Amino acid sequence: MRLNQYIASCGVCSRREADRLIQAGEVMVDGRPASPGMRLEGAETVTVRGKKLIPVREPVVVAWYKPAGVTCTARDGHAEKTITDVFRYPVRLTYAGRLDRDSEGLLLMTNDGPLIDAMMRGANGHEKEYLVRVRRRISDAELHRLSTGIYLRELEQKTRPCRVERLGERTFRIVLTQGLNRQIRRMCRTLGHEIRFLKRVRVLNIELGDLKPGQQRKITGRELEELYALAAGDERAPSGRGEKAEAAKPPRAGGNGNAPSGRGEKAEAAKPPRAGGDGNGRGRNSRESRQKSRDGHSHE
Repeated sequence: MRLNQYIASCGVCSRREADRLIQAGEVMVDGRPASPGMRLEGAETVTVRGKKLIPVREPVVVAWYKPAGVTCTARDGHAEKTITDVFRYPVRLTYAGRLDRDSEGLLLMTNDGPLIDAMMRGANGHEKEYLVRVRRRISDAELHRLSTGIYLRELEQKTRPCRVERLGERTFRIVLTQGLNRQIRRMCRTLGHEIRFLKRVRVLNIELGDLKPGQQRKITGRELEELYALAAGDERAPSGRGEKAEAAKPPRAGGNGNAPSGRGEKAEAAKPPRAGGDGNGRGRNSRESRQKSRDGHSHE
């Protein structure tokens, strides 16, 4: 097994992020610095940032309401508050897809490396649904432009067509199938709009529902089977039923899985709060943004 695959299977991060840790010298194998592309025989001791890795015995997936102001990273000397400061669970979990600091809402936390890897790949076209409020009225023509795709000059890339639904004079729902860095903020800024509130309410079939900021719930049963089916790209399993129901079952012990088009929030739940959750989102330099956009990491 390749080292990056082993690290991912332990639920630390995706394979791509594991490669970065290896290159940064934060991974040791039997007390020696690891090298990119390294393979394991099975008896080695692997540590990441000084912590010994233990293979996952039972995959866990948790839906968590990330509060605004929390940075999606384990360690960041410049972040006021990170996930490790506020998220607690009996076993070590990491995020499968990011939300930027100023955004709030649904974040999937898991120790299943293959699921993380599948969720972090923007090319997989996984649906993610958001509620957005901007500072001033947004026109029907502008909403149409968002739905047909916006060219983001700083990323040198046009966004994919997406579903957009007006909810109010300044609020709308948007469903993305890609994960460019701070995508919705960049799209709105291109049209001259500033986002005041941004909340993710769904990832694939998993909905935020009635969770409040900081709350969490474990994903189980049919809902978990559907998630694995969609994450694996099983388009014939929109409800977790049908020919591939057996293949859609999540692994019993750290394996891969297979996941349905999600359902939107109810109209009442779709209303953003009048206060709180405000954020302007400061972009990083364009080179770093382009790199993250290629990684397919969602930062909305």
